[in-house]
Parts: sequence; C-alpha cells; structure tokens
Amino acid sequence: MSALMLLLLGLLSLFVFFCLLCGRKRRDGEPPLITGWIPFFGKALEFGQDAHKFLEKHKKKYGDVFTVHLAGKYMTFIMDPLLYPSIIKHGRQLDFQEFAGKVAPITFGYPFVVPALQEQIHRSFKLLQGDNLSTLTESMMGNLMLVLRQDHMGERSGWRSGSMYDFCNSVMFEATFLTMYGRPAAGCRHSGMRALRDDFVRFDNMFPLLIAGIPVWLLGRTKAIRDKLIGYFLPHRMSCWSNTSEFIRMRSGLFEQYDALRDVDKAAHHFAILWASVGNTIPATFWAMYYLVSHPAALQRVRQEIHDVLRLDGVEFSSDTDLMLDREQLEKLVYLESAINESLRLSSASMNIRVAQEDFSLRLDAERSLGVRKGDFIALYPQSMHMDPDIYDQPQSFRVDRYIQDGRLKTDFYKDGRKLKYYLMPFGSGSSMCPGRYFAVNEIKQFLCLLLLYFDLQLEEDQSQATQDLGRAGLGVMLPAADVRFRYKLHMVGPLTVGPHTVGPLTV
Repeated sequence: MSALMLLLLGLLSLFVFFCLLCGRKRRDGEPPLITGWIPFFGKALEFGQDAHKFLEKHKKKYGDVFTVHLAGKYMTFIMDPLLYPSIIKHGRQLDFQEFAGKVAPITFGYPFVVPALQEQIHRSFKLLQGDNLSTLTESMMGNLMLVLRQDHMGERSGWRSGSMYDFCNSVMFEATFLTMYGRPAAGCRHSGMRALRDDFVRFDNMFPLLIAGIPVWLLGRTKAIRDKLIGYFLPHRMSCWSNTSEFIRMRSGLFEQYDALRDVDKAAHHFAILWASVGNTIPATFWAMYYLVSHPAALQRVRQEIHDVLRLDGVEFSSDTDLMLDREQLEKLVYLESAINESLRLSSASMNIRVAQEDFSLRLDAERSLGVRKGDFIALYPQSMHMDPDIYDQPQSFRVDRYIQDGRLKTDFYKDGRKLKYYLMPFGSGSSMCPGRYFAVNEIKQFLCLLLLYFDLQLEEDQSQATQDLGRAGLGVMLPAADVRFRYKLHMVGPLTVGPHTVGPLTV
C-alpha cells in the first residue's frame, strides 16, 4: 500500500474519531439517542432503506420515544399515537413553518418569502375549502369527463390494455392542470401536455433527494428540467389561459403586488402548486384504483353505491352522456370514501415534522416529560399507527368497509382501551394539515366514480401484487415499485328508470 494511501486512511480514521468524540451526548431527561458511526449521515442510510422497519426495530429496543441522528439533524420520533395530541397542540414551541419555509424554496427554485407575503399566501388556501370547493368540484368533473371521453372512450367494444399508474397519471395530471390553471386561448386542451407530464415525472423522481438537501446542481439534468417546468408558468403564458381557478388567480394577484419577485420567481411558485396538487394525489388515486380492481366484490359494492345515489337523486345515467356529480352527491358515497381511506392507510407514509423553537421540557402525558433542544426535529410517523394490529385488525389487508359503522363513516378507533383522537393521518396534522385535502379526496372520488360507471376493469393475469417504492418513505403517498397491467372496456349502461318503480341500472 502506498504511503499516500496510508496517509489518507489515517486522516479518515482521525476524522471519524473526532466526529465520534465531539458528537452529541444524551442529557438527563432526554430520550435514548441513536447516532450511528458514519459522520454527518448517522443512521440516514439505514432509515432510507426502510423507514417503517427501522422505526419499529428501534421502538422494540428503546420504547415509544427516541432520538435519531439523520443527515446532520437530530430527530425525536414519537411512536405512540396516544401522545400525538401533546405534540400537535404545542404550536408555539414546535413550529412546522420553519421547516417548510426552508425546504420548499430550495426544492422548487423560488426565493425565501417575506413573512407578510407568506401570510397572504397561506390565506389563499381557504379557496380550496368550503363553498369554493363546489366550484372546483364542478370544474374537475368536467375536465375528467373531457380527458376520459377523448382519450379512452372512443372504442365501443373490446378490451384495451394499459399500465394502471400511467393511466391514472395521464388522466389526473391533465384534468387537475385544467382545473387549477385553466385552458389555452384556443381549444380545450393544452398542447405538449405529455411532454410536460414526462418532465414532471423526471423532476418528481429527484424530489426525495432535493427534500433531503442535496444541491440541485449535483443531480444531473434536474435543474434544467426544473427550469423548463417553471418556464411553463411564466406570467405572459398564464395570462393567455381562460377558466383559471380563483385560487390561482388570487395567488397571481398577490405576486404582482411584490416588485421584488421576478417573473421566474412567480412561475416557480405556480410550479410548486402543481406539485402540491398532483405529487401525492396521483399515487393515492392509483392505490385506490388498484385495491378496488384487486377486490371485485369491493368494486361492485362501491359501484352499486354510486348507482344508488344517482337513482335516489333522480339522475338518469347512460354511458352515452356525460355525468356531473356535485359535491353533495360525493359526500353521500360513504363506501367509496371508506375505500379511499383504507387505500391511504395502506399506502401513505408521511412524516409530520415540527422544529423546536427553544430548549424546553415537552409534557407527553401525566407521568412523562421530554427534554427538547432548540433546533431539534420532533417527528410523528403515522404509518406505524396505520399498521398497528392493536388498532387495525389484520392491518396488511384491504377492507372496503373498515371505515364504515352503521352506514356512516367510522371515527372510533382505540389503542390500549383508549379512544384515539388521531387514527388516520395521510394529510398531516394540526396547523400543518394539507389545506387541499378536501379537494384531493374529491378528485379521487370523481375519478373512481367515472371509472366504475363507464368501464369494466380487470387486472391482467400472471403478474405479482403491487409493492411500494420505499424510497419515498416520509414524503407522503408511496409510489408503486413497478406499474401494474390491467384491462378495461366500456361498461354499457342504459338510462335509469326514475320513480316509484326504480329497479336499478340496466346493463346492456
């Protein structure tokens, strides 16, 4: 071995020794500390391979609360869902906005936002809820019908084959884009949508690395792809679009009030909203579709519920006409919502993060307090709760009626004999809960309603069950590790007979 190699190995050994010697030490009152031996990275590599397995292993060894060194950060995990309310209510000392405010600009390429603008942007999210949701729902319904009718309803007979995730992606991406950002000046669909979607997927594949803090210039062509995506939303382009949602119009107006924002900065903010609109909704749609198609009895139960709601509302459904389901009708579909909740339980792996604003003692319950240092991350990992057999019987199984009780959505779930305040958390918690969650669930409902009403669906034979890509653990809904092949054809249904002698849908 050369002298230079010996010198380098010696220096590396001294560096590792120095990091271990000067690393963080556990103080009295703090939870068990898991550091690892790799400088800076700590346990990040092991955590990234399978976060759920990693946390469950250390929960058995250290209990419900422990701190892990992950890529330069110290993250304290709270693994008992009965303790979640204690964390969520500490809005002043445990802040979410600090984390989001640092990560989002780096990820999506816009400058850090001044507090005054940030507050106005936050208020704009109210346009995704309440009465405004009805307008968005109507628009999304029309755009889903448009894309499905033009791309998938042209052939009147015979089975067509497709890849399920690609199918969901193509339909939901374009329909959501049209609903949020509007239509081109001429025509009802934007040209180049496939290329835009392909670039979005390329960016999204790098999203976990960007969130982890890897500089964009180290990720190959990612910056060029991101710049191209941002360019799609430059103000001079968006000004030519019609039927733009009130939500996007309000945000555009806010950006125009701040001279410090360049056109490219405004476009980057709009691009961030595109990711927020589809980044988790599309994989959530895929899993809901996959679990229903994988369970024909569940699919038929949900399909019948949709027909029942239409019939009771006096709607004559026919495969030859476009269907409009309003917000009130969607709210009546409890089995469909249960199916979506169940698929979210099985596929979501989000991590709820708070940043400690000061050194303080965090009260967990009547018996326990926890020493917390300023700058530490406090993390809830709901996937552990979602897969807890003490809360959910046979948690690995899909049950379409798991969230149904006495004909209504079930909200009573227990652990150790105590009712859980939080039992399903795919959208975050507290003040950091996703403001677009109602719109997202409505989108998925609408897509599935149209799919089940207009198509017969089957999985193709001789393929393995869908598995999850563990590389996105902690970031939301998992993507499938590989796409799933399926078959679909038009499900021909004649008009429903409405009145006292209604007999249900007539299959032709």
